[in-house]
Formats: sequence, structure tokens, C-alpha cells
Amino acid sequence: MFRTLAARAIVPVTCAVAGFVGVCCILLYTGMKQDRIEQSILHANDIAGVMARSTRYAMLKDDREMLRNIVANLSRERLVEHVRIFNTQGRIVFSGKPVEVGRLLDESAEGCSVCHAGGRPAETLGEMEQARHFTKENGVSVLAITEPIYNGPECSNRECHHHSPEQVVLGTLDVGLSEVPLQRSLAVLRRDLGGFVLMVSALCVGAVATLLRRSVFAPVQGLALRAARALRRPGVSAETVPERELDLLERAVEHLELSSNAGSRSA
Repeated sequence: MFRTLAARAIVPVTCAVAGFVGVCCILLYTGMKQDRIEQSILHANDIAGVMARSTRYAMLKDDREMLRNIVANLSRERLVEHVRIFNTQGRIVFSGKPVEVGRLLDESAEGCSVCHAGGRPAETLGEMEQARHFTKENGVSVLAITEPIYNGPECSNRECHHHSPEQVVLGTLDVGLSEVPLQRSLAVLRRDLGGFVLMVSALCVGAVATLLRRSVFAPVQGLALRAARALRRPGVSAETVPERELDLLERAVEHLELSSNAGSRSA
């Protein structure tokens, strides 16, 4: 396939180096991607917690107009895709999109099945369990956080809207954040790692090729040229002169053995 020894040696080295560095970068990218996703989830949880605390005073005062304005203002923030508040029956009571108010979500819907997987809804969720990923119809990737709204003495003791102390969860705050910054960051990471693979492969192959050329390729090439000239001399019974260097040297050695044997017999 390759005529020269240099090509036959460098191509496998190039494939091996590129494959090894590529696999290492894939493993590195997988770990870094998972770490960035977890960091984005923790950040989104913090944002959802801030939103829940921001609406708690209006809930305690049973000021629905204030709560409606807070949800609407939060929904207008950059990268915020949606803000919803559900009651314990799964009905949307407040939303940044007024058309969603009153809508009842199925317990098996995305984001609900995590808590309603068992016979009794879960009352607590871990930080990673609160997150879910989905893609909207317009192609935007969204990271949504489900933040339970817990009951407390300040809630159950209120005369305006009394809740039983045994009721642990009063509702759910659902916050959706755009993952466009995360996707851009991962795209830049992929580009940088791809450039790193090419750079390291080129440097390694270049260094190996330089060392081999000085210690192996150049001497072999010189021997091959001399063997080709010897085989083309008049009186040499070589049928054809091979094109590949190693084959050329092999043919020259065979011719030398034949000549040596012929000389021994004549002597």
C-alpha cells in the first residue's frame, strides 16, 4: 500500500497517537461535562430557592396580586423560560404565562413522576432529583427545577388561610432556565479539546518522524538507492526492480546470496 518505509511506519504511529489522545480527551470531556451539568443544577437550585423565599411573604399575607406580580417579573428575567406555582392537586395557580393558570398537570407528566412514582408523593427531594432536562418545541434546551413549598408554623397558624400542621408540602414552585449558556460552554470545550487532540498528535508524530528519519529512514533510503542502482546494472539477472524500499533491499540480498553461491560453486 505504501512504497516507502517512512509512510509505512508513520501512518500507524499517527493513528495510534491520535486514537490514544482522542480517547483520553473523550474521557476528560465526559467528566468535565458531568461536572458542569451538576454545577448548573446546583446554581439553578439556588435560583429556585431565592425565588421561593421571594414569594413566601406574599403567600403568608395571602396577597395574590403581589404574588402574581412577583411571578410575572421573575418570568421576564433573562434565561428564565417559565415560573409556575402548583397547588397540592397539581393545578397551576400562578404562572408567568397567564394562559397556563388553571391547567391541571398529570402526575405521570415530566417533572411530576419523580415525586409521584410511589403510592404516596415524596415530600423531600435531593438537589439532583429536583432537576429535569427537556427540549421545548422551539428547540431550546431547558433545565427545570422543582422546589417544594413547605408548610411551617407561620403558615399553619395564620388565620387568613389555615393549613393543618400535618400537611408538609403546600405546593410546588417550578422554575425553568435556558441551557443555552451551558450548551455554548460545552461546544467551546469540545472545540478546544478537538484542537488539543490535533496539536498533540501533530507534535508527537512530528517528533517521532524526525527521530526515525535521522536514525532509520535516511540510512534505509540510502541503502535502497544503492541496491536499486546495483540491480539495474548490466549483467544483473533481476527480472524487475521492486518499488518499495524493504522489497528492494530484500531483492538485493537475494541477488547477493545467489552471486555468492555461484562464486563458491565455480571455485
